[in-house]
Amino acid sequence: MDEQQQTLWQFMLMESDKLLNQTLQHIGLTFISLLFAIAIGLPLGILIARKRALSGTVLGIAGILQTVPSIALLGFMIPVLGIGAKPAIVALLIYALLPIIRNTYTGIIGIDKHIIEAAKALGMDKAQILFKIEFRLAMPVILAGIRTATVINVGVATLASYIAAGGLGEFIFGGISLNNTNMILAGAIPAALLAIVLDALLALVQKMNFKNLRKTLTILPILLIVLSAFYILPSAYGSGLKAGFTPEFMGRQDGDLGLKTAYGLKINTVVISDAVMYKAAYTKELDVISGYSTDGRLKAFDLKILKDDKGIFPPYYAAPIVLQSSLAKFPGLENTLNLLSGKISDSIMTDLNYRTDYLHQSPERVAKDFLVKNKLYKVPGKGQSGTVKIGSKIFGEQYILAEIYSMLIRGNTDYQVETKTGLGGTKICFDALLNNQIDLYPEYTGTGLLAILKPDKRLVAAVITNKDKTYAYVRTEFVKKYKIKWLKPIGFNNSYALMMRQKQSAELNVYSITDLKHHLDNN
Repeated sequence: MDEQQQTLWQFMLMESDKLLNQTLQHIGLTFISLLFAIAIGLPLGILIARKRALSGTVLGIAGILQTVPSIALLGFMIPVLGIGAKPAIVALLIYALLPIIRNTYTGIIGIDKHIIEAAKALGMDKAQILFKIEFRLAMPVILAGIRTATVINVGVATLASYIAAGGLGEFIFGGISLNNTNMILAGAIPAALLAIVLDALLALVQKMNFKNLRKTLTILPILLIVLSAFYILPSAYGSGLKAGFTPEFMGRQDGDLGLKTAYGLKINTVVISDAVMYKAAYTKELDVISGYSTDGRLKAFDLKILKDDKGIFPPYYAAPIVLQSSLAKFPGLENTLNLLSGKISDSIMTDLNYRTDYLHQSPERVAKDFLVKNKLYKVPGKGQSGTVKIGSKIFGEQYILAEIYSMLIRGNTDYQVETKTGLGGTKICFDALLNNQIDLYPEYTGTGLLAILKPDKRLVAAVITNKDKTYAYVRTEFVKKYKIKWLKPIGFNNSYALMMRQKQSAELNVYSITDLKHHLDNN
């Protein structure tokens, strides 16, 4: 069925097995982290209620941790805990701590002092006062904190897919990368429903009278453990090699779909962000990864491209795509952007990427050095004739190209430039272009064909093996459908590739994708 004609319900039915697995993973991640957060947060809340001088420090630290952006927190965890469930659980635990600690503290200190004094007068010790008086009276407030923490965790857990921890984020980020609204909604709707259902159930628990609440709280720890175990079932990997593929690669014919149909490749696979995938291969947490043929991290992490002996990864041109209205609005813009045409070969782009990805040089410095070396750099003008807005996706190569185009425009025209980099996947960038939020961004003809135009399979087969045919087709169709123009190709060819560590490739005698399949079949 044509993807564009497919309804959300049809898509969800077709992907029902995968959707169920991801939902179970999502529930498991949410409750594993919540279980640990309660085990840590409740005692801390009790402690600072007893020793109030510590309350400012403990709540302050928990508050600061919660202000750290979730994706940054996951990034901080990777060097220590690697990829997968562990860093995701720790990050979610940290986000859940503040409401649990704060509500436990607030609930206990809010109890009337006369009640505590009366309990002491009756001869109750501290433990009896805590469990028979304070917990009973503070429980609605404590449960409100747990309720808040649960909803937070359901939302933040969508980011777990960035570090190969699974969950409903796989659909969401895959849809963003593939310009597939059905895929985004297939992940977002269950996540939202899960948050609503759990919030409603905890609200009912919160309103129970103490007799019923005590019975519920008796089975709550067991229920949390059972729900936490949901993560284990869909996350269990078999023995053998493990692959890490980006969300976009998973859904493309020149990606995982092609590996299955052309090679019959079956390998334990996790979905992972491009930002951490290469390092995970280098540290032996993954054995095979998807990547780009011009990526500088190939050299940085001593990786080897496996030969694509059946040609499912055709090369694609990289080129800027620009709104026709912007070309009319900014005379000379097209000629300026075309100054880069043919100037960056595969090897040059790989070297530029290496400088940002491994040497950690800024994209601005790399761009300026390249332009100076090629005698294309000019001192920026005053920029008094309008502002050109340049976008980019969220990986190093795009940042470099955006900076190169920015410097070319400022040096060769009287236009100012505003860059909006790191726009995420194809859908975000392309929608920004369609909505006039940016004027241009660098794109790849294969992505334009498969992720944006999405023609029928016969047409794809007719043009995809020839990069010039692919370029000609997308150039014509983009003008016709979107009033967007593909300018001249930059020069380098960007294609997907499967990669392994050089040493591992030699040890296993795996140098091509066919070799990899034979190895997997024999082990």
